Amino acid sequence: MKFGPVATLQAEGAILAHGVTHGDRSFRKGHRLTAAEVAALAGDGIATVIVAQLEPGDVPENEAAALLAEALPGDGVRVASALTGRSNLYASVAGVVTIRAEAVDAINAIDEAITIATLPAFDAVEARAMLATIKIIPYAVKRASLDAALALARALGPVIEVAPYRPMRIGLISTELPRTKPSIHEKNRATLNARLAPSRATIVSDHVVPHEAEAVCRAVSGALADGVDAILIYSASAIADRADVVPAGLTAAGGELLRFGMPVDPGNLLMLGRHGATAVIGLPGCARSPKLNGFDWVLQRLLAGIPVTAQDIAAMGVGGLLKEIASRPQPRDGLAPAAHARPRIAALVLAAGRAQRMGETKQLAEIGGMPMIRRTAETVRAADLSGVVVVTGHDAERVGAALRGLPVTIVRNPDYAQGLSTSLRAGLEALPPDTDAALVALGDMPSVSAADIDRLIAAFDPAEGRSIVVPVHRGKRGNPVLWGAAYFAEMKALTGDAGAKRLLADYPEAVAEVELGPGILTDIDTPADLAAFTGATP
Repeated sequence: MKFGPVATLQAEGAILAHGVTHGDRSFRKGHRLTAAEVAALAGDGIATVIVAQLEPGDVPENEAAALLAEALPGDGVRVASALTGRSNLYASVAGVVTIRAEAVDAINAIDEAITIATLPAFDAVEARAMLATIKIIPYAVKRASLDAALALARALGPVIEVAPYRPMRIGLISTELPRTKPSIHEKNRATLNARLAPSRATIVSDHVVPHEAEAVCRAVSGALADGVDAILIYSASAIADRADVVPAGLTAAGGELLRFGMPVDPGNLLMLGRHGATAVIGLPGCARSPKLNGFDWVLQRLLAGIPVTAQDIAAMGVGGLLKEIASRPQPRDGLAPAAHARPRIAALVLAAGRAQRMGETKQLAEIGGMPMIRRTAETVRAADLSGVVVVTGHDAERVGAALRGLPVTIVRNPDYAQGLSTSLRAGLEALPPDTDAALVALGDMPSVSAADIDRLIAAFDPAEGRSIVVPVHRGKRGNPVLWGAAYFAEMKALTGDAGAKRLLADYPEAVAEVELGPGILTDIDTPADLAAFTGATP
């Protein structure tokens, strides 16, 4: 193919590389000039035009694109007509697209004039979704290059297919601990049903059993007896080892553990197993959320009848970092932080109460020569937080003065006498709108350290099901508690003197407990408490 300026009178049959306007007519880029058009342009004084002229052995762009597009697909793919050197491939059914990446790479390496761009392999697609585009870059391609591309496509193909979803019969097993609420199972099932909906797979067997290997063993056998195609297991406690409850229950039932763990985040703690021809998946904690995670990658393939092996999972690491990708086309449940480099977590220090049992303003009681509220604020400031809001109320002027010089936001709650809930609401309303979580701290906990707070922050990971983080010491819960932004609305709706801890019972599946020292249980409510802490005489 020749490309460049030529005398207009010599351009008959050539392809315009740039649009040209003649009188009230415009000739667009890519237009093939006729003899009459050449004469008209020359008559208007246009002496030269920039064109592409095909030579023997060249294949026009549309013909080349159409031929290559027809050579690539297998089942479940529709080929669109070529236009401007481009032909698109579309899904004719809903399912999972499979791509022979080595074939695409090899064809793209033949000639820079030939390009194929596709979706990632194993993407879930709806019918009519675009799967790939074939584009011939110039106005023609050499026949030898096209023939080489066609030969590769035929030798290695089908290059692009859609494995259609199958209406599978799913067995669901959920383990539970003594404090597990029935509502957790309902939420888990609803989330799973939403994942299954595009494939029309249905849950036909549902077993809720104690979190014990023997109970899991019986449930697996029961699901198999129900004639399921795959078994999915929600574990009440995250699977931590190949010998943990869920894997042990599967092997006791005669199944095989193929792999524990996957290089996809969220989704690291997925278990892949099988019992005969039936796949058995131990779900990671993030599967409780509709947010995209590694479980989706495995489930989508299974629903389309594509086997998943341990080697397949091992190969998922490149592209497997999912938690910071906000553009993924998946539903959002509001539990995950926005796509910051790290979550924006602020602290709320509640210091508005009257503390009548103390007999004085508790927040101003001195510990080590420093007002207790200042000590608390300085501790919180030393942790890895985006900001600190201190809510004052009783004796607000003096409490504020005790904080003078510290980089904290002070919010005065005029309704503090109506209970702790009003201070919590005032603090939450003062947070920046992009706050992902709030650490709710009390102003009278002098034994909590910045390191304690940082450990709570490190545990916060909504994508893994840890959107509420609670410190515990020897089984007893304490303060402060870290709350994801998804709960702010409910926290603001609380009334009276109760704090947000009443919500913990409503979301046990979202709670992560972090073992800390006894300081999380220490607060100062009376002169005797203060004396015991400081070693002074009350």
